[in-house]
Amino acid sequence: MLKDLEHNFLELEKRVTAVHKNYRNLSERYLELDKEHEELKKKYDEERKKNQVLAEEQKNIKLYSAISGNPEHNRLMKNHINRLVKEIDSCIAQLQNTGL
Repeated sequence: MLKDLEHNFLELEKRVTAVHKNYRNLSERYLELDKEHEELKKKYDEERKKNQVLAEEQKNIKLYSAISGNPEHNRLMKNHINRLVKEIDSCIAQLQNTGL
């Protein structure tokens, strides 16, 4: 009986030690993955910002191309001018509503 209890206790101790070891390993792995996640998140944000800058540059290049008379971008230029005219009209209407 005492030997059975001692054997059960040793088995339980081995299992607890194994679980504790697994817990430490998983905790370390979690910290590594969390660090990697933060680094990837920073890289993603940097790339997204670069992408936005490049998209804005591409838009400006098309606009400059349209201004310079490139027939491929005439429609873009017309749309841009129409947007500007609508914005100016909106500003004028606001000024008239305020009585200035």
